[in-house]
Order: sequence, then structure tokens, then C-alpha cells
Amino acid sequence: MKASIPIIAYLALAAGSIWAQQKAAAPRPARSGYLSPGETPDVARIVPLAPTEGDSRDALDRAVFRATRSFDGSPRWSLALSDNDVSTAGMFRAFACSLGVKLTRQNAPRITALITRATIDATAAFERLKQLNQQRKRPFLVAEGPICLQRPTGLEDNPDYPSGHTTFGWEVGLILAELAPDAATPILSRARAFGESRVVCGVHNASAVEAGVMTAAAVVAALHGSALFRTDLDAARSELAGLRRHVSGRAGCALEAEILATPPY
Repeated sequence: MKASIPIIAYLALAAGSIWAQQKAAAPRPARSGYLSPGETPDVARIVPLAPTEGDSRDALDRAVFRATRSFDGSPRWSLALSDNDVSTAGMFRAFACSLGVKLTRQNAPRITALITRATIDATAAFERLKQLNQQRKRPFLVAEGPICLQRPTGLEDNPDYPSGHTTFGWEVGLILAELAPDAATPILSRARAFGESRVVCGVHNASAVEAGVMTAAAVVAALHGSALFRTDLDAARSELAGLRRHVSGRAGCALEAEILATPPY
């Protein structure tokens, strides 16, 4: 019996080692972004302040809001409502056609972890800009017209500028385009449309969408300075390459392409 103790101990140690390796190999839930506060871009010095009432940018925002109310009830309106979902599942659904594969948390854990952590950095950046533009109201609070969300929306006290949805959509688009450069054109085209959906929906001004694009671009540029981000990016690239060998995201893509063929404004 005594001779078996070292064997049992060895097996227990080996099992523990295997478990530790598996645990280390699996991406952990993100608790913080890739960037320290000092590394996060000061987007207030990059993105212009929101339009002020009566200036030329404000006039353009009002005109675009009025014109895009005509989408009420259309297929583009329905897509805008779908694009309201900025959860990981919602993002994966939005980019399924452009990627040619349906991603999920289960089949793409490394891509999920990468995007989840990167969006923490994006949030830190655009929230700072929102604090500086608290006076900028969303268009449906200024002018009459239908919106794709049920009122009250929960957005009434959330400043318009910049668009957080657009920031997330463009950031994810840039990352996915880097993971699959051969599909960069459709991916970034869909990212643009994701932001435009906020205008179609009537919950953001066009200027807020432009500000979201600039915010995301600044954050992704800074992310490349993080060695951990680059490591996670490489792992996610390998994961996506494996998934794209089995194309599964084409259902309904012809309809989406038709809807997005013409920019809404």
C-alpha cells in the first residue's frame, strides 16, 4: 500500500497540471481593458465637440433626421432595430454575412474575449466625450418623428454625442477586418451601416455617428500598442481562420445586401 502512495500522488499532480494548463489556455472573462487610463486616447482632443444649436452641423443633423423618418416600417427600419443590440451575440449576428460565418461565444471563445475586453477601452473613451457634450440631446427629443424603439427608450438622459453603438460597431469592424483582411471591405461596409442604423432608428444624430467612428479608430490604434492585445489578436485570427473553413453564415445575406445597397442618407 505504501508503494502506491507516490503513484497516486504523481497522478494527482499530473491531473492538477493538466487542469491548470487547460484553465490557462481558456480565455478568462475580462475585468479590465487592454489600456491603462494614461494609454486611453483623449478623444476630446481628437473628435470635435458636438454641434451647437443653429450652427451648420446642427442644421444638417436636423435635415437628416427629418429625411430618414421615411424609413419607418421598411426593411431598413427593421435592420436598424436589430442593430440596436450591442451584446456580443448581437454583434456576431450583425457581422455574420460579411464574415461568412456565424460566430458564437461557444465556437469563438477567443474572439469573444478579445472583443469583450476591447469594448471596455472603447467605453472608457466615449464616456469621457459624452461627459463633455451633455448638452447635446438626441434628435427625437428635439423634433417630432417616429423612432424604431418603444418610448420611453431609456436613452432620454443619455447624451447624443458620440454614439456608443457606433463606437462599438466600428471598433468590432476594425478588429474583424484585421482578423480576416480578405473580407475587410464587406466587414467595414457593414460596420458603417451599423452606425447608420442609429440615424435610421432616430436615436442618434449623424454627427454623433461620425464622432463614434473617430472614437473607435483612435481606440483601436492605441490598442495595437498593447502586447497583450496583439497576442490575443493573433490567437483570435487563428480561431477565425478555422471557423471560416466551414462557411455557415450565408442564410438571408442576399436580403441584407439588398437592404444595405443604398446608403440611407
